[in-house]
Amino acid sequence: MRTASSGGKKATAGVRSESVPVSADATKLTFNHAMIYSADVERGIQFYRDILGFKLIEDFRHEGKPVYARLRAPGGDGTIALHMAGPGASVASDGVRLYFEVGELDQFCRKLQQKNFYITQMPRMMPWGWRHAYLNDPDGHEISLYWAGENRMKKTVMKAAQKATGA
Repeated sequence: MRTASSGGKKATAGVRSESVPVSADATKLTFNHAMIYSADVERGIQFYRDILGFKLIEDFRHEGKPVYARLRAPGGDGTIALHMAGPGASVASDGVRLYFEVGELDQFCRKLQQKNFYITQMPRMMPWGWRHAYLNDPDGHEISLYWAGENRMKKTVMKAAQKATGA
């Protein structure tokens, strides 16, 4: 059964537990979500919900154990889905990194550290002009927490970035 996060109410299969706005132009492609394969979906839920602050939209359980979950980012309407990997399947994701943007990057990372979470690289200005911190989720998937601000949708300005980092 699927359970929606709003008070644990049960929803039937095929019924959306939350409405998502559809683009005004139905002919344009929009990004829906990233699927993350996990060896332990419950552990993944705890990480994304309890550590990063995502909201559990729904989970699907088999014999009482979560095998699929959909979560919404704490800011905006971006979603991710966690899916139980098949028996013996690798969950390695070489060549893929998840990016989450947060304005108060340093403060956010300090809060993670206060929860005893290990950050592989604390926030620092990168040569392309964005501040990044790096960490891994419980399955080893790489995550970048970053702040690009107004530069997010602009071409990277390497000279300005190099000046800012003193390179």
